[in-house]
Amino acid sequence: MNAPAHIQALLSDAPAGAAPTRLREIPYNYTSFSDREIVIRLLGAEAWKLLDTLRGARQTGRSARMLYEVLGDIWVVQRNPYLQDDMLDNPKRRQALIDALNHRLTEVERRRVTTDIADAGDADAVSRSASVEALLKAARQAVADFAEEFRRTYDLRKRATKVLGRHTEKDNIKFDGLSRVSHVTDATDWRVEYPFVVLTPDTEDEMAGLVKACIELGLTIIPRGGGTGYTGGAVPLTPLSAVINTEKLEQLGAVEMTMLPGVEREYATIYSGAGVVTKRVSDAAEKAGFVFAVDPTSAEASCVGGNVAMNAGGKKAVLWGTALDNLASWRMVDPNGDWLDVTRIEHNLGKIHDAPLAKFKLEWSHPAAKGGRNAPFKTEILEIEGRKFRKEGLGKDVTDKFLSGLPGVQKEGCDGLITSARWILHRMPKFARTVCLEFFGQASDAIPSIVEIKDYLDAETKKGGAILAGLEHLDERYLRAVGYATKSKRGTLPKMALFGDIVGDDENAVAQAASEVVRIANTRVGEGFVAVSPEARKKFWLDRARTAAISKHTNAFKINEDVVIPLDRMGEYTNGIEHINIELSIRNKLQLIDGLLSFFAAGNLPIGKSEDAEGDAIPDAEMLEDRVQQAIALLDLAHARWTYMLTHIDQPLAQAQDVLLALGLEKHAVAIAERLQRQPDAQVFHLLQDRTIRVSWKQEVRAALRHIFSGAAFKLILDECTVIHQRVLRGRVFVALHMHAGDGNVHTNIPVNSDDYQMLQDAHAAVARIMALARSLNGVISGEHGIGITKIEYLTEEEIGEFRDYKQRIDPEGRFNKGKLMAGADLRNAYTPSFGLMGHESLIMQQSDIGAIANSIKDCLRCGKCKQVGARPTCRAPTCCTRRATRSWRRRCWWKRSCTKSKPGAAFRSSTGTSFPMWPTIARSATSA
Repeated sequence: MNAPAHIQALLSDAPAGAAPTRLREIPYNYTSFSDREIVIRLLGAEAWKLLDTLRGARQTGRSARMLYEVLGDIWVVQRNPYLQDDMLDNPKRRQALIDALNHRLTEVERRRVTTDIADAGDADAVSRSASVEALLKAARQAVADFAEEFRRTYDLRKRATKVLGRHTEKDNIKFDGLSRVSHVTDATDWRVEYPFVVLTPDTEDEMAGLVKACIELGLTIIPRGGGTGYTGGAVPLTPLSAVINTEKLEQLGAVEMTMLPGVEREYATIYSGAGVVTKRVSDAAEKAGFVFAVDPTSAEASCVGGNVAMNAGGKKAVLWGTALDNLASWRMVDPNGDWLDVTRIEHNLGKIHDAPLAKFKLEWSHPAAKGGRNAPFKTEILEIEGRKFRKEGLGKDVTDKFLSGLPGVQKEGCDGLITSARWILHRMPKFARTVCLEFFGQASDAIPSIVEIKDYLDAETKKGGAILAGLEHLDERYLRAVGYATKSKRGTLPKMALFGDIVGDDENAVAQAASEVVRIANTRVGEGFVAVSPEARKKFWLDRARTAAISKHTNAFKINEDVVIPLDRMGEYTNGIEHINIELSIRNKLQLIDGLLSFFAAGNLPIGKSEDAEGDAIPDAEMLEDRVQQAIALLDLAHARWTYMLTHIDQPLAQAQDVLLALGLEKHAVAIAERLQRQPDAQVFHLLQDRTIRVSWKQEVRAALRHIFSGAAFKLILDECTVIHQRVLRGRVFVALHMHAGDGNVHTNIPVNSDDYQMLQDAHAAVARIMALARSLNGVISGEHGIGITKIEYLTEEEIGEFRDYKQRIDPEGRFNKGKLMAGADLRNAYTPSFGLMGHESLIMQQSDIGAIANSIKDCLRCGKCKQVGARPTCRAPTCCTRRATRSWRRRCWWKRSCTKSKPGAAFRSSTGTSFPMWPTIARSATSA
């Protein structure tokens, strides 16, 4: 994850001695952007330097505010398609806004002339005047560009309707606000630019013509299916983009026994259009007695086309591999608008990296006049060594975007548009057991059981016995987030849990293997439970399916990154994550101490009436006596102790022992001595990890403050301390893990409040450390999610260089996903909306309404169940938020915010005084921010 800018840079921009300026002074900025990003986006980097220098010195306070109002009005329209549509439909209203913007700038110019030029003898005034003049020039250009954009948009929409209408029905060409809002982001919730148009073609045959039409219009094409990606692969980076939504390509064939090219026997396959929801393929395969191997957590929402483009995996990948391993063939449209059919030859019917050589037949054909395709005009055989498909020693790896030039797969929609695929299916062994393993010791001690279990079952498989069909992991934070109910009678939450499927054709062998796996867990301070019936097995897996629940901490916004770690080094990775979490926790508590110290140092503490007071009130100073000094001394000692543990976390305990005892940890003297006897090389980290020593606000600070300020008279002081604690705690960053343990694919999740700029910076720094940690352990930075805009900064030029050469060769004009996976295509220009910021200064809705909307999505799991799986007989809309309007769906759907109707007559008034009627949904207007 890449945050927009470091907060230190914002503060350091202020001149020496100047007070740090607010991060957000531009009105209607209900996003994660600070003023810095908006000014740079609209006026340029040089304008920001000028403006921040003036603002930091508070030399142009009122003028800066007027300029900010202009930028705020431009920004709120640019990030709200409903306002844009109204402007296009109402030229007089649009001109009124533009006139108002220019009027504000004229007022700034008048102040410059009357104030600065009148004081021409003052060197500072002359410099200030020149800076303001440069800012005004940039702002006037921004307003002119803003006005011109509407004219260009109007003309291009008119032309696009005509050109695109040759290849699809006109109601499949969508410029409306809802369609554009629904396609501006994916599961990341990051957005850069709104698409110019959204296309929802009815058939596969329309695709090639639409691609050619977009090329003619100068629009870059963004392929999109279910929009469930976690790296921003479907997020447009340019306003001149056309999102082609493939969700209507929902043709699903029957399971067929097929003779695949170069394979000597028939094998089960199934054909699917790019828009078929993954779960539908799984259900069709299961009904026929087979298994579809691709099963990402988003299976109820993701589509087949995205599975191909991202090389999706899931828990079954440990047995049958990812999408690429299970593709028999696929069809796509290339950057020239031609059809490209790719067929696997001599399929090994297993994991592709186990094959010495993988062969693919590539056939290009021109689209026919009325859809369809002509005979191939070019054929090529592509041969790739199996070992090249992923890094040696890893179960998954999707960081190689070039993939030896194999089209479509793992390219994240950057080299074409997937339209359909044929998959091989597998037969699940007759008998199955699901094991649930709960570990109550330290996670670092339990992690080796993953390797032990996999090694044992791999050996059994080689002997023809039981097979490991899936092994999934949840850490303590995830178990807490999903509301996990432990199956053990210990009555405490496990430190981690494993869920696994053991299958085979010999019932006794499967049962024996399940028992042995439980025994392995027992040796690691764990307990095991075995489910036999389908109902019991399904129940065991329910908690694993709710992993997105971690995001309820921050109203459904989280950073979700995945890495792949060699299994034999998984313990080191877990320790590294614990190291990061402990540091983040201590830093958050130090911020709390700083906040409390500032509170007590400021004086004017809120004092209530003493219970013993009779007659005249007792002076505050007499009531407080030396309590404030006691509190400050307590906080100073805690600050010193916690700071020492943070800065010396890797120091040998033997060297740190005396300092720790001197800093108030005398009660731990015996425990520390015993630990050194048992583990002479122990570090401070180890005591923090197993909680021998706790950095605790409740035990070390709050309890003592309650003792110091006991009595009703001091309740208000303690209440304020609690408020400070809650405010600081809200910004605490932590890392939670769950993993496809069988192949080392670890999902690293960080809940973040999008309105907390510092929290975004802390999360960004944590992600950078996580990526560095994965690399240091000989892992890779993605096994499923891809690269997109969230991870591109963590790839080296050596790793991405071959793909960029490939892209330059086949798509030099950027006809597909322009800018994606290229230099600079990270999150520096990305933002996410914030209900929290909107609630601070709401003019569109009452604050209670905003709170209700935010509350309605805070427990969203992004499970995809709100997305229709079957055919859509009436509604052909491309997004789940318009598919089913049932009451139960509205209660659980995270897109609910896009479906709440506004009150008639509601209006929005800009800072320049221009009034606009409200658009179809008040919630949409908010979140399109």
